[in-house]
Amino acid sequence: MIRKITSNLSSSQGAFVLGRTLTFDRFIRHQAFDASFDQDELAEARKWQSSFRGSNLPKGQTSYSRSSGPGGQHVNKTESKATTVWPVEELAKGLPKVLQSGLRSSKYYTSGNDSITIQAQTQRSRSANTNENFQKLAEELQQIYRKLVPGATSDKKMMKYEALEKAFHESRIRSKKQHSAKKASRKGSSGDY
Repeated sequence: MIRKITSNLSSSQGAFVLGRTLTFDRFIRHQAFDASFDQDELAEARKWQSSFRGSNLPKGQTSYSRSSGPGGQHVNKTESKATTVWPVEELAKGLPKVLQSGLRSSKYYTSGNDSITIQAQTQRSRSANTNENFQKLAEELQQIYRKLVPGATSDKKMMKYEALEKAFHESRIRSKKQHSAKKASRKGSSGDY
C-alpha cells in the first residue's frame, strides 16, 4: 500500500517551486514488498509464468508487405515484411489479471485499433519474419511479467516483517500508556490552594 503525501513548498522553506504541487510516494513501514498485492492474483501470475510457452500464444492476424533494408533484389520484389496484429482482448484471455493492465503500456501497443502490433523485416523469408514477431511478443509478455509481478517473498522474510510490525505496535501502545499515565499523575487530587 502506498500513501500519497502532497505538499506545497515555498522558497522560504528551502526549496524553490514555481507554484507546483510536489507528490511524494512513501511506503508504509515494516511491510513486505508484495503485501499490497492480491496473493491469489500473484499466485496465478507465477503459475502462468512457470508454464508459459511461446507456442501457446494466439495466432493473431499477419499481413505481408514489401520490405526495405538488406536482402538485395529479393526483398524489393517479394513481400517478406511480416506485420502481426493481436487484439488486446484476444491476448488478455490467456493472461493472468495482473498482466492484462500491462498490455496497454507496451511499446508495441496501438491505441487506434486497441491491439499489439509487431513488425519484422530482418529476414529474407516471410515465415522467419512471422516467427520473429511471435518471439518479440513472447519477450514483451515476459518483460511485462518482470515489471508488474514482484518475486516471491520467502517465509523467513515474512516472519521477520511480522515480528517488526508486532514490535512497532507494541512500542507505540507502550508509549501511549506511558503518556496517559503521565497525564493522569498530573491530575492528582483536586488541590486546596
